[in-house]
Amino acid sequence: MIGQRVRLYQGVTLGARSFPLDAQGRPIKGVDRHPIVEDDVVIYAGATILGRVTIGRGSSIGGNVWLTRSVPPESRITQTNSGGDGTPGNLYAAAPS
Repeated sequence: MIGQRVRLYQGVTLGARSFPLDAQGRPIKGVDRHPIVEDDVVIYAGATILGRVTIGRGSSIGGNVWLTRSVPPESRITQTNSGGDGTPGNLYAAAPS
């Protein structure tokens, strides 16, 4: 679900994680698995948001961020620099303004 006045930039992925399985190991269909993006959210280029998470109203998700948890309204989620050694950066969640 995508709210109103949402901006998605190039290469953004809003995807599902794997299907939950029943006792016999068969996928359970019809379960909500994709993100909920509330109103007035900006998601910058290359961000990946997976699973049934909620991106709160007025939040900003930085470029190339990999997100699998919900964030509260007015959040600023960015990725810190890796320091040039090739290891991925860590997520940084700024306090709501």
